[in-house]
Amino acid sequence: MKDTFKHKGMRQQLVDTLIKKGIKDKAVLNAIGKIPRHLFMDSGFIDHAYVDKAFPIAADQTISQPYTVAFQSELLQIKPGDKVLEIGTGSGYQCAVLIELGAKVYSIERQQELFKKTSKFLPKIGYRAKKLIFGDGYKGLKEEAPFDSIIVTAGAPFVPKPLLSQLAIGGRLVIPVGDDVQTMTLFIRKGPKEFEKHEFGEFRFVPLLEDKN
Repeated sequence: MKDTFKHKGMRQQLVDTLIKKGIKDKAVLNAIGKIPRHLFMDSGFIDHAYVDKAFPIAADQTISQPYTVAFQSELLQIKPGDKVLEIGTGSGYQCAVLIELGAKVYSIERQQELFKKTSKFLPKIGYRAKKLIFGDGYKGLKEEAPFDSIIVTAGAPFVPKPLLSQLAIGGRLVIPVGDDVQTMTLFIRKGPKEFEKHEFGEFRFVPLLEDKN
């Protein structure tokens, strides 16, 4: 569980790469510069930790590409104290970024093996979510709604209705929508029934699976 000057240097290079790719949000860049991503991966893969690529982790899942994490985080426009729902805890890396941005994070993971591992690991390195939940992300988390932001970290073939209904007015849902290739999509809730939709380029995610618990 070491974080050395070498790691910090590699992180700074990663931040520089993200700036070159168009990430502008200072808070997001600072979070990525601060979080020891190598600790989220098997120790044998230290050289891959700060390359801008996705990487396989347990349960056939991946730790998202840093650019994707930064891009989604930037779209959320998180302010300290915001209540954020994350669908797909995965390795916990995106969750750590949200916490670093000052969000109160509620995160749902449907892979039991990952859920157990990540819920032990995150507090160990100082990142405490409000709640980590083992369950079906398609349903969202009605009892804690409304949320200032909702982020989905897996490809969704369609936009789950419960997620839209659990957004606060003015809230933002960032979700990759599509089957093989996903379009990063942002919904902003303008009123009880009114949503503004924006689409950003194509990304590739592991699929968001429904009712697999």
